[in-house]
Amino acid sequence: MEIREANATDQDEITEVARQSLQASYALSPAIIDEAVTQWHGDEASTAALERSDRLVLVAVRDDDVVGFTESTVGTYGDIHWLHVAPADRGRGIGSELFERTLTALQERGAKRLRGRVLNVNAEGNAFYERHGLRRVDARQVNVGGRSFVENIYAKMADAKRETVTTQAGEQLYVAPDHDLGSNGVFQAVYTDPERTEQYGYYCARCDGLATAMDAMGRLECADCGNVSKPARWDAAYL
Repeated sequence: MEIREANATDQDEITEVARQSLQASYALSPAIIDEAVTQWHGDEASTAALERSDRLVLVAVRDDDVVGFTESTVGTYGDIHWLHVAPADRGRGIGSELFERTLTALQERGAKRLRGRVLNVNAEGNAFYERHGLRRVDARQVNVGGRSFVENIYAKMADAKRETVTTQAGEQLYVAPDHDLGSNGVFQAVYTDPERTEQYGYYCARCDGLATAMDAMGRLECADCGNVSKPARWDAAYL
């Protein structure tokens, strides 16, 4: 099997792989599947993805046929918007190899962190990202065929396994493994001692910043990047 960057001659096969994959992965009506394919993988969308410098499309080719692909955007974040494998070719490690090759390619193009996006109703897709070391850090609403769906956002960050951080004054702090979701990344509690008994504040995984306090509703905001956590208690003003 070969994994390479896509070109214009792959466009029809990419669209067909996407159609088959969506049909196999989502319990959606044929009309919504058709709308999704047109919206995300039709001629106009595919042409834009192949021509834009901030996009990366990799295809997995077996016996001269495209059997899977990833579509990503490249920036500070490398965002994998789609990872599709034809149903007949699943179970052969193609998805994992595509993921690893995409991760390498995004890093080579300057992405410091990786995110993967998948609809909440795709249990297999969500489990795939979790198996590959990503954590769900946020969710958003997307519209397909006039219907609203929840899209989960998973992140694999350089600091995902971080155990310590250092303050500007040179003090070493210890990071708890648990996390709270923020608007653009996660917050993790940090402590002054390795036993994690004396809490210092919170670490913002979005920008490596430190927040030392939360408001009365249990909400954190990073002063460096504006990452905001959801409130711990009901707060009508937050809506």
